[in-house]
Amino acid sequence: MREANRMVSKILDELGRAVEPGVPTMLFEEIAQARCKDFGVRPAFQGYGGFPYALCCSVNEEIVHGFPSDTRVLKEGDIVSFDMGVIYEGFNGDSARTFGVGNVSDTAQRLMTVTRESLMKGIAMAKPGHNLFEVSRAVQEHAEAAGFGVVRRFVGHGIGTKLHEKPEIPNFVPKGLPGLVLKPGMTLAIEPMITEGTHDVEVLSDKWTAVTKDRKLSAHFEHTIAVTSDGPVILSRSD
Repeated sequence: MREANRMVSKILDELGRAVEPGVPTMLFEEIAQARCKDFGVRPAFQGYGGFPYALCCSVNEEIVHGFPSDTRVLKEGDIVSFDMGVIYEGFNGDSARTFGVGNVSDTAQRLMTVTRESLMKGIAMAKPGHNLFEVSRAVQEHAEAAGFGVVRRFVGHGIGTKLHEKPEIPNFVPKGLPGLVLKPGMTLAIEPMITEGTHDVEVLSDKWTAVTKDRKLSAHFEHTIAVTSDGPVILSRSD
């Protein structure tokens, strides 16, 4: 798991360095495919449920599952989210980051910062004996205190030999559910998707790309972590 996620992190590092105005988003797919080939691993997303690409590339109002494109070209002030996964010796790595393209608005920068902070606050609560929804509460409270929306339709997940395993990890506290007590050895993908406006989602005609219903900005950060007796360990951290 650590090695799979190290590879994902290195791919995201390289994708981030390639972000600039004038770049078609298909370039990022090409980079992701090339690095998977170099590492000798399979992209975890390509073919999963019929998803056609190695990389989820989501721009501005696109929340998650966006398609790379030869015709979608990044422009100054955009934000772009990359969600990447690989399979290494039967185990999955999964992580996501959002990058600004050139100079972005104060709102876009604040959205990215708060989303990243929400992720880290959620991770800090992933300790043995804690209820899973303490992770959810930490994410939700930080994002909503900043005036942002928390997407309900898509959530984090357990991860291991399968990309998506139980438990689901919402970024909000569901009403009427007991939650789960966290134990050492669990590996979890925690992934806040935070919006500038409403949390309501619409899926486009490609059946994959999820956008904010009000077409305001969305940011996405994700780490795969291990719950250990010493607390949470981030497996998808950069070198």
